[in-house]
Amino acid sequence: MATTPDQLTKIAVQIDEILDRVAQHEKENVPLLHKVYPTYRESAQNLLHYAAFRSFDAREMQKGLKRLGFTRLANAEGNILGSLINLKKVVNSLQGTPLELEGEGVLSIGEGKQLLKKHTAQLLGDNKKGRRVHIMVTQPTESAYDYEKVLAMVQNGMDCARVNCAHDGPEVWEAIIKNVRKAAKECGTEVKIAMDLAGPKVRTGAIQSGPKVKKFKPKRDEFGKVTAAAKIELVPKSKEFLTESQIPVDAHWLKKLVVGDRLRTKDIRGKDRKLKIVHTQEDKVALNCNKTLYVEMGTVLEHPDIGVAKVGELPRIQKGILLRVGDTLIVSGNEAEGVLPKFDSNKKLMVPARIPCIPSHIVSKAKMGAPILFDDGKIEGVIKSIADDFFEVKITKAKEGGSLLKAEKGINLPTLDLGMDGLTAKDKQDLKFVAKHADIVNCSYVNTEEDVIGLLNELEALGVKDSLGIILKIETNTAYKNLIGILLAAMQTKLLGVMIARGDLALEVGWKKMGMVQEGILSFSSAAHIPVVWATQVLEGLAKKGVPSRSEITDITSSIQAECVMLNKGPHINEAIQLLDDILSNMETSHEKKEVMLPKMEWL
Repeated sequence: MATTPDQLTKIAVQIDEILDRVAQHEKENVPLLHKVYPTYRESAQNLLHYAAFRSFDAREMQKGLKRLGFTRLANAEGNILGSLINLKKVVNSLQGTPLELEGEGVLSIGEGKQLLKKHTAQLLGDNKKGRRVHIMVTQPTESAYDYEKVLAMVQNGMDCARVNCAHDGPEVWEAIIKNVRKAAKECGTEVKIAMDLAGPKVRTGAIQSGPKVKKFKPKRDEFGKVTAAAKIELVPKSKEFLTESQIPVDAHWLKKLVVGDRLRTKDIRGKDRKLKIVHTQEDKVALNCNKTLYVEMGTVLEHPDIGVAKVGELPRIQKGILLRVGDTLIVSGNEAEGVLPKFDSNKKLMVPARIPCIPSHIVSKAKMGAPILFDDGKIEGVIKSIADDFFEVKITKAKEGGSLLKAEKGINLPTLDLGMDGLTAKDKQDLKFVAKHADIVNCSYVNTEEDVIGLLNELEALGVKDSLGIILKIETNTAYKNLIGILLAAMQTKLLGVMIARGDLALEVGWKKMGMVQEGILSFSSAAHIPVVWATQVLEGLAKKGVPSRSEITDITSSIQAECVMLNKGPHINEAIQLLDDILSNMETSHEKKEVMLPKMEWL
């Protein structure tokens, strides 16, 4: 198709308008540019240039550029001003009016990509595993005492270990970090330690605890035939952390057991049970049982030759509240333990379930008719009544047969301003540990520039502002709307990244907008040359159940737009790491950042 003067003139006018806006926007923000860390000076300029560009709706111009065979600027966020100037030169040349147009702080084509690569290496380390995208893995409690599991994670491709301060405590965290460092050294590689601050997240409080009992159940087929014995592990009573399959016993008695030995016991129901020893280690003995077994503290295990041992202290069963569509749930400002529902002899509800809300002051923010979501949106409801220290919720969404709501699960009130900003008292205390032991702090629920400044002030007081990496977790609608200011404020430090925390973010912005919001975070972070972590539910089916879904594999294809992908914990986590490593390594030779259409960003 022949190029017409009108087409060129129209595009030239549009480019001039954008260039004027870019220059004006930078001029207005000169004070901000003076505050950023020297490493990010050019990146901050480019971010401002890109923000000005995205204040236009560029889609029609992109279509016109495509018809003329020109660049569509779809992947130019890393060096937007240089790309606009180059395009302007080409258009003017075709119009017969060539010009020399330069600009201070103009990045040439490819320079932005190099800056992003440099900043990624500074934050996440040099990736020597043959792929660009790093892999971050959330550490379970077991990583504190199961070194072999941690070693396998490193061997399979883990580049960064994530420890969540919302769970466990300093003793567990330190043990996990020790094992990660040891495994990295053994494998001759570098694995960064990233620790999540819990942040001002609204969560469910404690629920009435159950008895100190453990249940072991074999797997059976549809005919009731045992297909796999119940797996049990005996460990010393001195062991600090117990997995679901472990029972503590006397260490001296434990050492005398050998493979092939058989134990007898009478479980708490009075049932006789036989257990066979199938494997022994220095501090662990594996048993099989072909029938369901219930044990409690004091349950006796009998060996025909070496005598008996009694089961030691067991943790309480953590109960949950079963909620069905139509049920009523009381959300309380009283942080005492929650209460399970009570029914009469005819199974009619007498007293609805009650669960604490943490922090408690959130109860005062409730409004009639406001939607509320629990546990990453697995359970939904509507606030139907309000009192001084609680509100009632009518459940509108749950699984068929009911969904179980447990303690420490997220609560989202997407339409309400909860007034929760900055670091909590717990965050500030945990940050002291993070500053001493970790390479990166993942800052949860950042909403404003003030939140970032507050974090930087704490890091400066601890003497780690320019040595501890920061990853800002974008997980609210407020954070998304304030993204440019948040990034510019954070660029006052040396090591910086962004996490798209897709779980809470999707609940906050709504499923319909999530794709656009995700694309926006990727684009603006790329404009700032800041690495992005793609998080939440990546290969979750594989990690938890051992089988990935088709959509999970497709999700990995999209994740290659980021610089790091985060996996959550699960019993099959090492299979997930291995598969992710293989797919990312294979895909990177044929995929790059994707071309997109660029509508006006309404919040600019």
